[in-house]
Amino acid sequence: MPLLNPSLRYPVTLPDGSQHKGTVFLSEAVDHPRFEAGAYSFASDFDAPQDWAARLAPYLFPSSQEKLVLGKFCQIAHGVRFITSSANHAMDGMTCFPFPVFDPERISGYQPDTRDMIIGHDVWIGYGALILPGAQIGNGAVIGAGSVVRGAVPPYAIVTGNPAEIRRFRFQKSVIQRLQSLCWWDWPARVITNAEEALLQGDIEALEALAPK
Repeated sequence: MPLLNPSLRYPVTLPDGSQHKGTVFLSEAVDHPRFEAGAYSFASDFDAPQDWAARLAPYLFPSSQEKLVLGKFCQIAHGVRFITSSANHAMDGMTCFPFPVFDPERISGYQPDTRDMIIGHDVWIGYGALILPGAQIGNGAVIGAGSVVRGAVPPYAIVTGNPAEIRRFRFQKSVIQRLQSLCWWDWPARVITNAEEALLQGDIEALEALAPK
């Protein structure tokens, strides 16, 4: 089987030989100083934008103080939005109205919330999910369609709803610990390719046997 090529902007080739422009590897499609995307993480959209960073994270500006960090091998469906900390208003006063935003002398550097948003490796974020400021999503988590996520999501949890709640974990705790130790997403591309069958079939023993020594 061929090696995955993380340097492709359009990694999906259709049966007629054309590139599917609605799916991109974000590391190749996003050019934004506050948006980091790991290798092989992709987003899909029925209406493919010119600016994927603006589509996915509309409140993340080049001058924002927070970062949006996606791990490797993440899968992001149509309609997902990352609402980063720059969108938040101050709530510790008598009003949430952002007066400094309308003053040219005070707007620079004014940002009440500066928390980073961190998405782990191999995270699947379903159709129309909304990820709120400061969210921290663990490796292997699944975010159900339409979910509204805030706070921390543990590794390999499946969460759904508004607010998103843990419905179950994908694997037993012992298997999750083994997967966390393996960190297969950091393996060389050829090793990952050789491990494809074990990954897809959920064979943890075979996966461990293929781990680089």
